[in-house]
Amino acid sequence: MSPEKMVYMANQIATFFKSQPGDDRADRIASHLRDFWEPRMRDQLFAYADQGGEGLDPLTRQAVEKLRAMA
Repeated sequence: MSPEKMVYMANQIATFFKSQPGDDRADRIASHLRDFWEPRMRDQLFAYADQGGEGLDPLTRQAVEKLRAMA
């Protein structure tokens, strides 16, 4: 998947969870990514974040780190 599309998709998930109540939004985004993204997509997201993660929403970045801790 292109990095642009991956960033768009991850940020769309974050946008949805921003509208939800609670302080555990990053946890819920990470859970969503774990449950619905295949391992190759998650690995690509990790690699992209490690290379600077340009364009990733700050909440998405938090979720990536939480997702990494879940793995």
